[in-house]
Amino acid sequence: MDRLLVATLNILNLADRWAERLPLILADMAALQPDLMALQEVVYPMQQDRLIGAAGEARYAAVRGWAGRPEYGNSLLVREPLPFDAYDRLDLGLARSAHRVRVALPGGGRLVFAVTHLHHPPAAHAERLAQVEQLLAWLEGAPEHEAMLVAGDFNADPAEPAYARMAAAGFRSAYLERHGHEPSVTWPSGLQAPAMDTDGDPDCLDYLWLRGAVEVDDAVLVFDRADVEDPTLYPSDHIGVAARIRVAAVA
Repeated sequence: MDRLLVATLNILNLADRWAERLPLILADMAALQPDLMALQEVVYPMQQDRLIGAAGEARYAAVRGWAGRPEYGNSLLVREPLPFDAYDRLDLGLARSAHRVRVALPGGGRLVFAVTHLHHPPAAHAERLAQVEQLLAWLEGAPEHEAMLVAGDFNADPAEPAYARMAAAGFRSAYLERHGHEPSVTWPSGLQAPAMDTDGDPDCLDYLWLRGAVEVDDAVLVFDRADVEDPTLYPSDHIGVAARIRVAAVA
């Protein structure tokens, strides 16, 4: 088995006290040092993904997939020296996208690693379900692999059709598998800011979805601590999810 630490976080672009939030993100990233990290709402000209990847001793390749406009979107951080190939991107409409790579693991296993961020209005259940249907059809065309990880901000709680559709397609939520339930809240975190989003009730929106020859050892919330001197300051308006997983080796 190849053991990996994987994580996801919506970093809230450059909004809502970014200059104050960044040190908190960097501190938590330096402590976490995952093998694979999925980021959403990345502003590429600000090099946010690369700054986060440089927070600790590890080094990461940043693999970007724009959404809505070329300077903004999602990013995959792959810890060196893990090799990867087979980059592909999917336009999901409504200024959303997904992209993926295939990561070659030391034991010979291959993990398709994908990130997405679905449409956000709380009542947009049909739109998110349609995006999940597109996502699943696209993932069926992924290159040969033993396991798959789909990470991101789905903007869908566990009662939504989009969540149910992922499960029906054979994907397992890492947090649910470890604990028997999803976290009660991954948005909002507790961040207070003048322009913060208040559209919707607190809920679980962020997931690490797994399928194939992969097992979950643990799953926890990350990037969830307020500043020690300011209880209104958090790394993001979302809380991240991390999991320790095992992917089957290939004989």
